[in-house]
Order: sequence, then structure tokens, then C-alpha cells
Amino acid sequence: MGATEKTINTFATRVRQMILQYHDLKQENAGLYAMVDEKDAKLKQLEAQLKQVRNDYDMLKLAKMLEVTDGDLEEAKKRVAKLVRDVNKCITLLSEKS
Repeated sequence: MGATEKTINTFATRVRQMILQYHDLKQENAGLYAMVDEKDAKLKQLEAQLKQVRNDYDMLKLAKMLEVTDGDLEEAKKRVAKLVRDVNKCITLLSEKS
């Protein structure tokens, strides 16, 4: 076997090794992309859940503000009137911006 044949065999061996390494990296890359997609889906799910929990919390706060305890109807009326005023202010501000 001459030096040329030896060089060609070494080159062919290295090319096969690179091809195998390429296939391994390609599989690893596909796995990583799948993992990223899975994490993105989980993140969207958690963001939706967080939005729902925040909405539920806001509704609970509002219900708590409107709660009538110990027959304190007058205080509840004042709270509702204040809420109505706040909403009216918001509507006015939005109307002015339009």
C-alpha cells in the first residue's frame, strides 16, 4: 500500500466519521427542537392559567368589596356608588382619548 492509498483511506475514514457525527448531531438537534416546542406549549398553558387565576382573583376582590356583612347595607351602597363613580371616570377618560 502506497502513501497515496494510505492518504485516501485515511480521508475516506474521516469522511465516514464526519457523516456519522453529522447524523448524530442532526438527531440531537431534532430532539432539542422538540423539547423547545414542548416547553413553549407548556408556557402558553401556564400563561393562560395565570390569566384565568388573575381574573378569578379580581372577581373575588370585587365580590368581597360588594359583600354585605352584619346587615351593613348602607356601607355596601357606598361601596357600589364609589365603584360606579370610578367606572364613570374611566369611561370619561376613554371618551376623551377617542
